[in-house]
Amino acid sequence: MKRLRRPPRIPVDPYILLLLGTVGLAALLPARGTSADVVTGASTAAIGFLFFLYGARLSTREALDGLRHWRLHGTVLICTFVVFPLLGLATRGLVPVLLSDPLHQGLLFLTLVPSTIQSSIAFTSIARGNVPAAICAGSFSSLAGIVLTPLLATVLLGGDGAGFSAHSVAKIVLQLLVPFLAGQLLRRWIGAFVARHRTVLGIVDRGSILLVVYTAFSAGMVRGVWHTVSPARLAGLLAVEAVLLAVMLALTWYGARALGFGRADRIAIQFAGSKKSLASGLPMASVLFGAHASLAVLPLLLFHQMQLMVCAVIAKRRSRDPDEAGSAPAGAAAPGTGAAARPG
Repeated sequence: MKRLRRPPRIPVDPYILLLLGTVGLAALLPARGTSADVVTGASTAAIGFLFFLYGARLSTREALDGLRHWRLHGTVLICTFVVFPLLGLATRGLVPVLLSDPLHQGLLFLTLVPSTIQSSIAFTSIARGNVPAAICAGSFSSLAGIVLTPLLATVLLGGDGAGFSAHSVAKIVLQLLVPFLAGQLLRRWIGAFVARHRTVLGIVDRGSILLVVYTAFSAGMVRGVWHTVSPARLAGLLAVEAVLLAVMLALTWYGARALGFGRADRIAIQFAGSKKSLASGLPMASVLFGAHASLAVLPLLLFHQMQLMVCAVIAKRRSRDPDEAGSAPAGAAAPGTGAAARPG
């Protein structure tokens, strides 16, 4: 008798469970009064430290070396900062049928966030794609996002009551750009230390993001914003995000083929060009939206888990594809391909 094959396990990001636990803590024990002031101050410091570490980790030399494959990186950047936002703007027609104004605002912000690094590398490696290209594409996207995400948010969300002003732009520069540039400037002296203590600093990274989430959702609970999100609205948001992800996965794969890229490059473009970074998006939302950040980050939290689940299945299937003649070399598998379980 033929044995039945076990269905593939659907990956659940453990970090998402921690994030959901943090949201639950904020719902049960939100910070109020003096406690809220202390938590907000700690969250602000954590955001600055996060972007300082991002700057210290990013190798400028590797990024410049990757410019030789400018067509691939340009394609990923266009997908991330042009195609995604255009699709986000198109979802305006779903208000108020499927989405409320605040949820649409969060969905539009999601489309402005840079791509991931860790999970793009991991899935590209599993699928036998061009791993070096995925590393550079993710790095370029993160670097560009520090400038482009706040700029696009100011232009596209400025009229939606998000509170954008000269003051908010100054906050963006002080909390995001200045720490990042400081990390880049000091990388020459602290880069080796950061590399040696990657595991410990990774825990600090994730802990800082949990603090940012607790602060945002705690403020939302105190202001009663969660009473505006019904189960029907949540289901509508999930449906819209599923379609958005499916469209981007199709565009990046078939569009890259139409542009003449080989199989290995198409894999890197698909995984880097269809995903959004939770690690970059959450701190940015906290700075950009302030007291309204809790609803703004909800679409990003849901999309992050959805993209991990779907891309894990795609990567496994791609790994069984036959190689195509003329494909670019996939390169050596990146270390730590378990990065798909980390926030990207």
